[in-house]
Amino acid sequence: MAVVNTLYDVGARDENENKTGFAHLFEHLMFGGSINIPEYDAPLQLAGGENNAFTSNDITNYYDVLPAKNIETALWLESDRMLSLAFTPQSLEVQRSVVIEEFKQRYLNQPYGDVWLELRPLAYQTHPYKWATIGKSIDHIEEATMQDVKAFFKKHYTPSNAILCIAGNLDLNNVRALVEKWYGSIPAGNKYQRPIQIEAHQSEYREKLIERNVPSSAFYYAFKMMGRNHPDYFVADSLSDALGRDKSSRLYVSLKKNKQLVSEINAYITGSIDTGLLIISGKLNEQVSFQEFDTALWEEINKIKTVELESKELDRIMIKIRTSREFQEQGLLNRAMNLSMYELLGDANRINDENRIYSKITTRDILKCANEILQKTNCSVLKVKADKNAR
Repeated sequence: MAVVNTLYDVGARDENENKTGFAHLFEHLMFGGSINIPEYDAPLQLAGGENNAFTSNDITNYYDVLPAKNIETALWLESDRMLSLAFTPQSLEVQRSVVIEEFKQRYLNQPYGDVWLELRPLAYQTHPYKWATIGKSIDHIEEATMQDVKAFFKKHYTPSNAILCIAGNLDLNNVRALVEKWYGSIPAGNKYQRPIQIEAHQSEYREKLIERNVPSSAFYYAFKMMGRNHPDYFVADSLSDALGRDKSSRLYVSLKKNKQLVSEINAYITGSIDTGLLIISGKLNEQVSFQEFDTALWEEINKIKTVELESKELDRIMIKIRTSREFQEQGLLNRAMNLSMYELLGDANRINDENRIYSKITTRDILKCANEILQKTNCSVLKVKADKNAR
């Protein structure tokens, strides 16, 4: 098998604040057919392949997995929709309806579905990370015109704004020839220069309480952290693992197992290219108040800020990180996507440095990082109170 992965350097952060959701809309539109190929999926399926895509605040990624001998089919399809996507009123209306329905089902009519619609604008004041990939409002997609859509495509869906990674047991010279055959005549376009407003340093504690008809009350503590290219990014990742990666993590043992304040609790990072978030989230047990939980949580946070991890605790975290990475890298698709992402960050070869970087992290590094990130003035908290009478 082989993978043809196309990463476009466009995500929700590249949208106009008054016209959001376009990157995600295009994830769907790109499967609506091109001028020369009215149906994208059928030729790929006939070649024994499958495909999908995803959108984030930073990127839009499309991938095809198919037998290695048939990669030309994927290159033909991907290059053709890059060159001549079909902008028909019917395709726009169909995909618009799909996205609107997804907005309703996943974000408005599902328990905890609107959490990121509430948390992002609380945590971010200026950076376009303040809206979710689905968009700020259904209205923005409902009101999208054909002119808006064509302008967005012309601006972002060009060779100069894309990274193509082809992975598999293939002959390099043959692959180069096929890429030249299918992409060589496509105009490169102008590389989009991103005029993003840098998020100002947060210096105040923010909190918002919303009431929803959900099974149990939930909490989301969002701490600002460094972006993907910062030297301490992997330290922050390790810190989040120490706090709440699994059942042996600090918050799980203390707040769930010992004090029985929560039914679940996790800590993770968003992995954003620009200023990201370290999130502590979970659900309260019945009869436990937000205040009671808040007090206990900050006690645990203060511990990890004042006393270094024991070396055996750090060793356990690093073994789990390394094991997780090794399992992930077994998949050809994951390797192709990770290579594409690192190329976007500046150098695909950096994928080979991850194990070395993690292995050099010390307990003192994590202590220092905890003191930089886990400050109350650097925290935005969304509390979702369970109320059966709420919407």
